Amino acid sequence: MRPSGLNARSGLLTMMTMVAATILLFAACGSSDISVDTPSGTSSSSPASAAVYQNVLDDVRAAGGFPGVIARIVSPEGTWTGTSGTAGADRTAAPTSTDRTRIGSLTKTMTATILLQLVQEKRLSLDDTIGTYVSGVPNGDTATLRQLADMTSGIPSYTESNAVADKYFANPEYAWPPAELVDAVKPMPADFAPGQGWEYSNTNYILLGMVIEKVLHQPIAETFATRLFTPLDMSDTTFPGGSVEIAAPHLDGQTDQGQPAGHNVDSTHWNPSFAFTAGAVISTLDDLQKWGDALFTGNGILEPATQQLRRDSILHSPPPNTATAGYGIGIGDRDGWWGHDGDIPGYNSVLFRNYGKDTTILVLTNSDNTVTIDGHEQAPAQAVFAGLVAALPR
Repeated sequence: MRPSGLNARSGLLTMMTMVAATILLFAACGSSDISVDTPSGTSSSSPASAAVYQNVLDDVRAAGGFPGVIARIVSPEGTWTGTSGTAGADRTAAPTSTDRTRIGSLTKTMTATILLQLVQEKRLSLDDTIGTYVSGVPNGDTATLRQLADMTSGIPSYTESNAVADKYFANPEYAWPPAELVDAVKPMPADFAPGQGWEYSNTNYILLGMVIEKVLHQPIAETFATRLFTPLDMSDTTFPGGSVEIAAPHLDGQTDQGQPAGHNVDSTHWNPSFAFTAGAVISTLDDLQKWGDALFTGNGILEPATQQLRRDSILHSPPPNTATAGYGIGIGDRDGWWGHDGDIPGYNSVLFRNYGKDTTILVLTNSDNTVTIDGHEQAPAQAVFAGLVAALPR
């Protein structure tokens, strides 16, 4: 999430095309392992693949200049986990797979799942207008919950408000009530009529969180815990609300957002309430693997028909959606890679699955600063992801 005036990224739809890139192979400076459980219960390993994947982490991190990265590939070859760099810009310890991190807009996949659960339970309809639940927003009488979820509502993003950005950077530990974020867009004109355009708007998912709270009469942190985290045994995952704390062990975040050119600050304890149900969740690599298993199958969270509704929700128009790249109800498809990325000051993440390859890739970095790799500007976790995709066995 990048506020106005700071090269705001538009989430999944800015993801670089998955094109193979040449990766220079330097000496490994992180750690990795790869194993596969066979039907007999024995274990085998592929050191060659592990070395290639590790080189990707080390090379992209070095080229991008960010502090650290954690990654995992789950494929028919086995499960590989690797790290590179440090757990923070001012730390010497390497990151570990148990480090907690802020996952940014991966939170949207969770918010969308709860929305679909409520549809499944007939507590609301995707055809309900947002004005039924929250009054005064642009397009409120016509934009549906489905259109908020798939980013075709035309409701502007509060991250485009200079007033919000100024207040945020002046006091990044401020606890934002979600209604205050929504109030920032109420005077704004709609960006387009519902369904007549596509634009990544964090306001959509703040509003969906408010709808969920209104329907269930329950704080959103409790809803996430009881409907997602506890059933899926995601014991290290939390919805922090207005707290700036992140339990140990954790990654320290570094960002250049709101800073003079070339200057970084530690954003570990910036308040995630600025992202609410659009991006506030804290999690770990292991828990996100559990989440990915549920997200990409529906197991434990959605009935098969509702999971198929999610898969079928991917839009291939209007632009910038294309025939091979689109966004749906809290999930996108990028040339056969399904999932989402996350961006919040100091942290960047990706969680994608390719059903044809039966492969899931997770990447977590402790910086969200744009990096330039082979002349292409992109977020750090996305750069690592692209390198890992290129390195997969053909």
